[in-house]
Amino acid sequence: MPLTEAGPAGEHGLVPYLPPVFASLVDLALGERCAGCAGPRGPLCAPCDALLDRPPRPCRARADCPPVWAAGPYAGRDRALLLAFKERRARGLAGPLGRRLACAIAAAAPAGSAPVVVPVPTRAGAARRRGYDPVRMLALAAARGHGRAASRARVVPALHHRRRVADQAGLDQRHRRANLAGALTVRPRTAQALSGSAVIVVDDVVTTGATLAEASRALRAAGADVVGAAVLTERP
Repeated sequence: MPLTEAGPAGEHGLVPYLPPVFASLVDLALGERCAGCAGPRGPLCAPCDALLDRPPRPCRARADCPPVWAAGPYAGRDRALLLAFKERRARGLAGPLGRRLACAIAAAAPAGSAPVVVPVPTRAGAARRRGYDPVRMLALAAARGHGRAASRARVVPALHHRRRVADQAGLDQRHRRANLAGALTVRPRTAQALSGSAVIVVDDVVTTGATLAEASRALRAAGADVVGAAVLTERP
């Protein structure tokens, strides 16, 4: 089944995913060293690539969150690869990291289902600074055919911010939840794409669970059946 993505606001149709063709100059520079271990065989050495094939694991329960599966911990090479992709614009890592996220999506999805994957939206300012939305890019890469459930997934970017939110870094659990309370909503013209399917929320990292809880609340308020969540990394 070819990968499809819901069109932007104002469109009902589905459009094919067009993966990035050219890496950025930063990606080329990063290619001299492995993004995971800084070894000489970059951009991703064989041991670090093999690391991505480890099975996902269930995360500890978090208030108001659906069951969450993580591909790995927010530590060591897992953390280094994610930060290279997000902060050093190593977009060439989208494929390998997407392959890994696909396994967490497959674990979170009910057996035999064709889930709808909804990425948590990146703050507008952060997306402009990076030049792309990393979570959405990872969701699209994951759904390109890696993993049984993920290969049948539709990526629907249904959520958007209805107000500005602060950067979550440095906030404790109480302030994270206050920062995000009521911040997300479902785009009206994507609601139909969510109907009748198991919905998996995806993000890059889970810490307190405040972001996944808010995303789940907004989706359920629009009638979506949120059955789980999948992330690349879990932070203690």
